[in-house]
Amino acid sequence: MDYFLAAVWSLAPTVLLGLLFWFIMSKVVRADRDERRAYKRIEAEERAKLGLPPKPTAE
Repeated sequence: MDYFLAAVWSLAPTVLLGLLFWFIMSKVVRADRDERRAYKRIEAEERAKLGLPPKPTAE
């Protein structure tokens, strides 16, 4: 029993740090995606105000 408890306690910090890293990175990626979406929307609005055609999308 002590062996398994020691194994759990030795793996717990690594697992917890991995989960923390994953959580932070998912928030960073989501924030970047939202920022790019907002930038595209603002750019489209500004182009429309100036009477320019919409920016072509790369497909």
